[in-house]
Amino acid sequence: MKITRVETCPVEVPLKEGLTTKTAGGEHVVSPYVIIRIHTDSEHIGLGEATLSPRWSGETSPGCVAAIEGLIGPALIGEDPTALTHLRKKVDGTIRFNPFAKAAVEMALWDLTGKAVNKPVYQLLGGKVRKELPMKMVVGAFPVPQAVALAERFLAEGAKNLKVKVGLNPTQDIARVRAVRQAAGPDIPIGIDANQGWDLATARRCLAELADCNLCFAEQPVPVTDPQDLVRLRADTRVPIMADESVFTLQEAHHLTTIGAADILSVYPGKHAGIAATREIAHLAQAAGIVCSMGSNLELGIATAAMLHIGIAEPAIDSERYPGDFLGPLYHQADLLTEPLALGPAVARVPEGPGLGVELDQEQLDRYRDTSGRATQLG
Repeated sequence: MKITRVETCPVEVPLKEGLTTKTAGGEHVVSPYVIIRIHTDSEHIGLGEATLSPRWSGETSPGCVAAIEGLIGPALIGEDPTALTHLRKKVDGTIRFNPFAKAAVEMALWDLTGKAVNKPVYQLLGGKVRKELPMKMVVGAFPVPQAVALAERFLAEGAKNLKVKVGLNPTQDIARVRAVRQAAGPDIPIGIDANQGWDLATARRCLAELADCNLCFAEQPVPVTDPQDLVRLRADTRVPIMADESVFTLQEAHHLTTIGAADILSVYPGKHAGIAATREIAHLAQAAGIVCSMGSNLELGIATAAMLHIGIAEPAIDSERYPGDFLGPLYHQADLLTEPLALGPAVARVPEGPGLGVELDQEQLDRYRDTSGRATQLG
């Protein structure tokens, strides 16, 4: 089996009404992502998805299309898609950074490899270590009434874990978390995510004031500019500290674990340029004596499927203690799949078909395809 073509399909998929999400980085209303298909000289086609956000990784849809069509794709033509380690090195040699574009290509290679041997990706990763994946739902940094209404909606639908976005205004952040805790009751695990929105002094004060809310984690409470701030904060609070924006690469993960900056690393394939790199970081965390949790950039169906496969197969990604963000398709108007994934809101289950176990819905793809020209001008 040889690769014959790498196709990019930019899309714009809106979030559902009432399920847009607001963070310290702004409000997420529509997702300008890129779907890729890797064609081969066999009947198999590999699927991938780049969940792009300029504020997050610096990547845009036009930039992703340009990187894949102009650099990464040509380097893959004629190659055996099952030679994953070789091709990962080759892709890294075409362009620096661009983790989400690289992740889309890599997950399509895993998809092709699974299809070639008629096995789901999780079997290629060593098999299941759990039957299902506990997950959480996310409440955006909205005014208190809106945040409470959203939390109550999720709980009524069966959610068992919540994450509340903070990091905009400390007074409002504290009020929001307290209100959600009151609405949820004492037994629902609740974590918070500041998305770098607090400075060190603010994070210390807010976590102290929220001590009675029994938070199960505080995700990226301070900026990435000085990792020692995570160390300082961790020494001042009993709330477990989760690093997210601070850990894109294996080298960053090594540094954070060496200096004792976090109790948990938030990991997921898009951020780390693929499934293989995500596993490397998870294994490093395990060696350092800490755990990982599956994060999210509000993926659609294909990238969420990739998350499910690694989540079900990787012991170091501890979804039992820190339920994962397997939630992106639930927030969007479409997942672009012919069959929806089995997603919660309490637990998620991995698709069982060969490769990623999902099929692209051509009708949905055509409906949400970005035809504005922005994504193809550089392609």
